[in-house]
Amino acid sequence: MALLLDTHAFLWWVDGSPRLSKRARAAIGRPGERCVVSLGSCWEMAIKVSLGRLKLPAQLDRFVAEHTAASGFQPLAITLPHAARVATLPFHHRDPFDRLLAAQALEESLAIVSADRIFSRYGVKRVW
Repeated sequence: MALLLDTHAFLWWVDGSPRLSKRARAAIGRPGERCVVSLGSCWEMAIKVSLGRLKLPAQLDRFVAEHTAASGFQPLAITLPHAARVATLPFHHRDPFDRLLAAQALEESLAIVSADRIFSRYGVKRVW
């Protein structure tokens, strides 16, 4: 099963942070594993940068492009079926970015790499 990286998982992977669990790190680094980063995560990072809650060593577009390429990750666009799926999700969680990631994971049959246990309540397989 391919992996969708939650925003924090992507950032912790890039930073080599010990906050990324050993199981998550092993899954992401598994040879041949398809890993994707949602453009919703890029949008979330952009908002956090603009609010001063996230500092990146380069402009967001360059940072994401360089690190996804270096890690072999693929971008995952937000499609109409993804947006429509959000409308059908129960309100286990009010964070719009996490709800979008849950919808994308369900629509694309992806497991999500996330420390956030809420994804399991949506029926999304979570790797952590």
